[in-house]
Amino acid sequence: MSDKWNDVGLLVLRLGVGGALAAHGAQKLFGWFGGYGPEGTGQFMSSLGFAGDGKRNAILAGLGEFGGGSLLALGLGTGAAGAAVAGTMTVAGSTHAPNGFFNTSGGYELPATFGLVATALALGGPGAISLDHALGHKLNRKWMAFAALASTLGSAYYLISTRQQPLAAAGDEVSAAESATDNSAAESVADPES
Repeated sequence: MSDKWNDVGLLVLRLGVGGALAAHGAQKLFGWFGGYGPEGTGQFMSSLGFAGDGKRNAILAGLGEFGGGSLLALGLGTGAAGAAVAGTMTVAGSTHAPNGFFNTSGGYELPATFGLVATALALGGPGAISLDHALGHKLNRKWMAFAALASTLGSAYYLISTRQQPLAAAGDEVSAAESATDNSAAESVADPES
């Protein structure tokens, strides 16, 4: 296969995964696409036992997804963008881990897949059909990717290790709030009175 087709494949991968991540982050940041915005997502994140203000944590997670996903789609600052996504997905995956692997049971399948793709793009680069390539890779040096991955994965480890384990019911809330397949469960998380 020619380099041209490899570059087209990387473009398709970046647009698909980056776009999905950006949309997921927009749910947290802006309440778009049926999301709960920073307030609702913040309440949910507080229930998961993360230290600090839930709204702040929701905004940081949303920025990792929206910002990292948007930059991956554009192929701009790919090393740092991929690292931001990988760190965010590591933390997200940790909240889903008690539910096993598969997404159908609220498991960590989707965050793991997004995190692995983002890591591969951070290390392998965006290809020639990217803003990084057009700018001579000034924002995408190998050392930047390694430094960003070390930093974000270290931060993810800190967040996971300082998290207070939530009550047993929170595992059900994770799958409800993160999966659009069960609208009634998601609504009960947003409105505990229902």
